[in-house]
Amino acid sequence: MKFPSFLAALATTALLCAGAAQAQVSVMLPANPGGGWDSTGRQAFQAMQQAGIYTGTVNFTNKGGAGGTIGLADFQRAQKGKPDALAVFGAITVGAITLNKSPIDLSKFKPVARLTAEYLVLAVKADAPYKTLGDFVEALKANPGGTPVGGGSAGGVDHIALALLAQSAGVSVPKLNYIPQAGGADTVTGIVNGTLKAGISGISEFQQFAESGRIRILAITTSDRLPNLDVPTFKEAGYDVEIANWRGILGSIDMPEANHKEWVDRFARLNDSDAWKAVLAKQGWDAYFLPGDAFGQFIQSESGRINQILKDAGLAK
Repeated sequence: MKFPSFLAALATTALLCAGAAQAQVSVMLPANPGGGWDSTGRQAFQAMQQAGIYTGTVNFTNKGGAGGTIGLADFQRAQKGKPDALAVFGAITVGAITLNKSPIDLSKFKPVARLTAEYLVLAVKADAPYKTLGDFVEALKANPGGTPVGGGSAGGVDHIALALLAQSAGVSVPKLNYIPQAGGADTVTGIVNGTLKAGISGISEFQQFAESGRIRILAITTSDRLPNLDVPTFKEAGYDVEIANWRGILGSIDMPEANHKEWVDRFARLNDSDAWKAVLAKQGWDAYFLPGDAFGQFIQSESGRINQILKDAGLAK
């Protein structure tokens, strides 16, 4: 064996091993491509690379269904103990676990970071007869079963927002005709073709379709009007509804403590980066950062709050 050749081969092997180590970073996106969770995960890591915080390769896996519980169940089973396995999830998951009787226990995962909050909007077809949220509510009162409304998974924040609107307006929640959709684009299609009278989703999933004239946004679930969106709030229209769809990152069950701390630090640095601030501005997401154990405490309290809303609205026992 020629010694220089041996050294070259050894160096090549070392590089391959380093690449393999970086490629072990995997991110579960428990939704179909193109949705809010998909965008959050992919754009967070793109911004992280732009900011030089983490520049290795990342393997993304999309597995949608049942409010994220299918993908998270796979993540729980297959990634346990993996040092660099992460998953995107959010408020939708909390209610979906209850409604789908999922065995997922969020407290078992390593909380890494709460990243964003996105408020919801209710939209109708551009030429619909409803000019205000009040007009739509009157139709909902008159015939709740004949006024189908589309949104995300059953028990998710879209569904909860509609239930809260109905409660505030004196409409029977069990009589609502809520139809879960695979994503915001499917909801828009249903609104435009008339199979849905309205849809509820995050601003980022509806705004482009409103700007192109396909749909009209009637109201938003913020406490105050947004400066870049001339739309009244639910409260301004007379309905006591304020709710946001938050999203965050979980680490695998039994993730080594050193890796957990490293990812908490990376996402904290991401939150402060210009690259991530540009993503937030482009997507219409609010910064809603909370790191590590503080995020874990938030998940626990939010689980109690959302499940109580589901019970009060008659959506869960």
